[in-house]
Amino acid sequence: MTTPPPPTSSPDPAQPIHTGDVAWTEFHHGDHFAIRYRHLSEATGPQPYKIGVSIEELAPGKQNNPAHYHLREEEHVLVLDGALTARIGAARHVMVAGDYVRFPAGAADGHCLYNHTDGVCRYLVVDDRGPPDVEVNTDSGKVLVRALRTMLDHTATRDYWHGE
Repeated sequence: MTTPPPPTSSPDPAQPIHTGDVAWTEFHHGDHFAIRYRHLSEATGPQPYKIGVSIEELAPGKQNNPAHYHLREEEHVLVLDGALTARIGAARHVMVAGDYVRFPAGAADGHCLYNHTDGVCRYLVVDDRGPPDVEVNTDSGKVLVRALRTMLDHTATRDYWHGE
């Protein structure tokens, strides 16, 4: 009796990957929100990971997501190519290649990225994937309870994109 070979699996998470080998995923919602991204952490296989790393591209005139902040998750953005506007609370900051911003967990100023230019902006996003998070959307007043996969507002349960 012979033992069958082990099943094939995803790449070994301890082995390097080339970012160009990771397929782009495209996302859009309506006419305003759209990004494409390469999720590098997920590309190393289905194992749990604590740090999420992705390369994102934001097309001209597009925003990455609704203005929000996280109670438990910290996010970092490093602009690699092009330019964008980082909205942090009421402030607007133009960022170009080489600029970096950190969005600390619990900082109640909603943040989002908007491409105000005529060219694509590419940037690196790093975030932690610790305990279940709560995301507050500052413009709409909705709250995403990630562990429940449910968006709440003060009157009802809503879809994440309701009203955006």
